Amino acid sequence: MRIQGRSDIPLNDTGRGQAVAAVGALSPYDWDFLVSSPLSRAAETADLIAEGLGLTVTQRIPSLGERDYGLAEGLGAGAELEALREPGGPTGNGGFRGAETEGDVADRGVGALRMLALDYPGARIIVVSHGTLIRLSLMRVLDRPIPTIANAALTVAQSGPAGWTLDVLNGEVLEPVR
Repeated sequence: MRIQGRSDIPLNDTGRGQAVAAVGALSPYDWDFLVSSPLSRAAETADLIAEGLGLTVTQRIPSLGERDYGLAEGLGAGAELEALREPGGPTGNGGFRGAETEGDVADRGVGALRMLALDYPGARIIVVSHGTLIRLSLMRVLDRPIPTIANAALTVAQSGPAGWTLDVLNGEVLEPVR
């Protein structure tokens, strides 16, 4: 229950179990390959999923890294974290001094997705990243609120000529939303 952000904290046994369990949720779909954030917890998750599905991780894409929370990284709820909150209204950075803005995070994530769509048209790609980056990127392309993204939960989004659709969110099948 600490803010990890861009700190390169390794995957633990719970995360390894979640990655192996994710293979079952991903296996009904046809996938071409995987890409991931270069942070070790995401990279190892991608490696475990790729092994379980018989796929290859083709790239570690820096722009898929988690949000930089600045001085708030490593902190849990308490006085020290509260002292870093920005006073007086929205700051665009989630309320912490020195944190990367939500808009910058969304720009990075959407940029990576657009690059993948251009470089691999029609490919079915598993993107292993981080909850905040996924949530903010989806909010940007769908122009709607998105709840917290659960660890190793399947979320399926598609880009096409008519725009983006969200078919599965946190493992729950949805009516397509544009």
